[in-house]
Amino acid sequence: MRSPADFDRRRALARMGSLVLLLGSHQLAHGAAIVAVRIWPARAYTRVTIESDQALVARHQVIEAPHRLVVDIDGLELREPLRALVGKVRADDPYIAGVRVGQYQPRVVRLVFDLRQPTEPQQFTLAPVAAYQHRLVFDLYPVKEADPLLALLRDKEAAEASASQAVQDALGELIARIEQPQVAAVPPVAMAASAAAAASGAAAMAPMAQASAPPLVALAPPPPASQVFSTPSPPPPPPPLTAAERRRVDRLVIVAIDPGHGGEDPGAIGPTGLREKDVVLAIALQLRDRLNALPGLRVMMTRDGDYFVPLNERVRKARRVQADLFISIHADAFYRREARGASVYALSTRGASSTAASWMARRENSSDQVGGVNVAGVKDRQLLSAMLDMSTTAQIKDSLKLGREVLTKVGRVGRLHKRQVEQAGFAVLKAPDIPSILVETAFISNPEEEAKLRDPAFRRELVDAIASGVRSYFAKNPPLARQRPL
Repeated sequence: MRSPADFDRRRALARMGSLVLLLGSHQLAHGAAIVAVRIWPARAYTRVTIESDQALVARHQVIEAPHRLVVDIDGLELREPLRALVGKVRADDPYIAGVRVGQYQPRVVRLVFDLRQPTEPQQFTLAPVAAYQHRLVFDLYPVKEADPLLALLRDKEAAEASASQAVQDALGELIARIEQPQVAAVPPVAMAASAAAAASGAAAMAPMAQASAPPLVALAPPPPASQVFSTPSPPPPPPPLTAAERRRVDRLVIVAIDPGHGGEDPGAIGPTGLREKDVVLAIALQLRDRLNALPGLRVMMTRDGDYFVPLNERVRKARRVQADLFISIHADAFYRREARGASVYALSTRGASSTAASWMARRENSSDQVGGVNVAGVKDRQLLSAMLDMSTTAQIKDSLKLGREVLTKVGRVGRLHKRQVEQAGFAVLKAPDIPSILVETAFISNPEEEAKLRDPAFRRELVDAIASGVRSYFAKNPPLARQRPL
């Protein structure tokens, strides 16, 4: 005779069987489910991220003539989230021309990335963290890294040539007007109307031209190579520097500007959805233009778009060009929404100067976990760790000088959270030979300060204040001439 417990189990099994019959085939599918796909293009590298509710197993191979990256992902059936990858490729992506997606085998999905140039892909996985589930990541790097010093010099030469040409054009136009007085002068109102019409016409044509451009994506079956690779081949490497250009490189003052977060790592998010990575990039780009206007100075950006750069790579980029200063731009977030005011931080090797500084350093140092770092891709992790642990008394002393100059100027724009430069163990400030500061522009977690960060006028004032602090620092601490290796 069965017990009442046996009858309860039978009824439960019967209900479960009925539920299985009601489920659709898509709900019964085994394996991982794709949550999202993302592509982050940049000049330094392009990242492809596939996010899923379970860890994915994949393998890849690079094929030449034409260049392609072939990725096979096990345990998947082709569904809409992966199909959406085709439309994620941007026309300005320097590495990916298009992507094709197909069901290679019953439980294997194949992705074929048509490449614009030879690349060295890195594949790795990331465990769930913050708002992300499991991530499968492919970073496509160029076979040969561009020389950042050479790029800085060529960029400065191009900017100077453009400015000189603009002066010559304006002078020529003035001379032409003086020599041809018989030409009727156009009334100022008419000139303004004509300029406005031309501007509006150009603005109207821009989106039309962009919309009419054919999408650089390839759909299965693959088209002929001549169609896929209709874009021009990568430009040849620039010629080596002349002796005069080498001297200009040694005399050039270089400021490294580091917009925090980026790409997979949004940073802090304000009450109305303003993302730290977006606002600090906008501020950093304005600061770049402001400092580049100064004679003999050039800015190196650790990132100039929406992509992620690991903390150690930000330090390496600054050291690669032997920067004279390093300024990291952020926007505070705190667990108390009433916290407000700007802050400036320098490195500390003896603990943080306050509890808030310690909390902030831990938060910023966790950026690598959210943004996603290929730990296996670091060739010498022990050497890297030793480099990041190095710091000198002189570097911290100079960083505090720079920090005080910037903090004084920023204090004239808005409220300060602390009236002295704070110190903590920020990983991004650990370049042993570069004065480095981290500027927390405002508390994005505070509704009033989030609104200020949205305001272009406030951002301009903030940029002017930081630039003024940099000028004041250099006036009191002139940079030494360097012998920069190329």
